[in-house]
Amino acid sequence: MDPRTWLDSWPVFRQLTGTDPLGRGSAAMSKRSAELAPRTVTADRVVASVCPFCAVGCGQRVYVKDDQVIQIEGDPDSPVSRGRLCPKGSASKQLVTGPGREHTISYRRPYGTEWEELDLDTAMDMIADRVIKTRNETWQWAEDGKRTRRTMGIASLGGATLDNEENYLMKKLYTAMGAIQVENQARI
Repeated sequence: MDPRTWLDSWPVFRQLTGTDPLGRGSAAMSKRSAELAPRTVTADRVVASVCPFCAVGCGQRVYVKDDQVIQIEGDPDSPVSRGRLCPKGSASKQLVTGPGREHTISYRRPYGTEWEELDLDTAMDMIADRVIKTRNETWQWAEDGKRTRRTMGIASLGGATLDNEENYLMKKLYTAMGAIQVENQARI
């Protein structure tokens, strides 16, 4: 290998002898990095969204290719975050595409030692039956001579990944069921 070719491949030499004395541009690029392109270039479309992790509501741009999310970045047009995302927001692509994401319903029977998979209809029916049973067993029409019309047997603790619309609907649902213990993790 020619010594000059070898020296030209060395970033420090390019920085000292080239037009990039601070090493922030061409001097810092390798042949491989010069050939790289952002994965957002191949996207079919960009969808405006809001980060689901907290109540701040940072804007996101979701890049989609062949109906699959390929990248999520901050939205520079967002007046809330101006294109910036916290570490959780930056990693939100994992919510959709992460290998650890569950796609099945697992259930362990009382006193059971093994998990079993359930179909969605069965799981939803089990939840509905338990909600109705608990509400009926713990319903209070009155306490200490005052009308209460409530249940103390059902409570909700929402997660910080829920957006405002989901929290609103959950509050409406639990209030309609008579539950008064409704809280959210984002407020704690």
